[in-house]
Amino acid sequence: MVRQTRLVGESAEYAGAREALRLAEIELMRHREEVAARRRALPPGPAVDDYVFLAGPDDLDAGDAPVREVPLGALFTAPGRPLIVYHFMYGKLQTSPCPMCTMWIDGYNGIAHHVARTADFVIAAAADPSALRRYARERGWHRLRLLSCGDSTFKYDLGSEDEEGEQDSTVSVFTREDDGTVRHAYSAHPRMADDIRERGIDLLTPVWHLLDLTPRGRGDWYPTTDY
Repeated sequence: MVRQTRLVGESAEYAGAREALRLAEIELMRHREEVAARRRALPPGPAVDDYVFLAGPDDLDAGDAPVREVPLGALFTAPGRPLIVYHFMYGKLQTSPCPMCTMWIDGYNGIAHHVARTADFVIAAAADPSALRRYARERGWHRLRLLSCGDSTFKYDLGSEDEEGEQDSTVSVFTREDDGTVRHAYSAHPRMADDIRERGIDLLTPVWHLLDLTPRGRGDWYPTTDY
């Protein structure tokens, strides 16, 4: 049964506009489900290099212990599990952590243990392992696995870094076949078109969606790293 809220004292104008909005929201939801189904139905993507990342100890409080190399294929913890990689804008020309990425990763830290039930998830950045670990300690990212891309071309090949080292946020999904071949399944970037500069991966954070529920919307608010 569909439950519709009727508020005491609401005007006919409000009730009519709200009902029209409800129908539009239903249409949007169905379209989003259609798009998600098409994403899942993509044919197998291209095989990718077994990029090598740099990782510190899992314990953030372990100090700046020696780093170890971790190939992309080793990030899959079991057969049949996809790997999700969020490209963190930090390192090279991005000399300080991106505030927007920081806001999103704050959220990932809260849900990582849920995602881990069905998928592997890591954060990859151009910054060196010690810088990543220091920032993770400051933010309390104790549930996340942060990796440095080191000297690999991972971020450049996936479109989250240009030739000069300018960074961008991106999300990528990979699969691993039984013979160990890693394939690229999907990537999304903030800039999807000339008129979509930063909203291409909005679904990765609930903050925008909560603000979109309000009459003011997002306004000109932008996250910072000082709170």
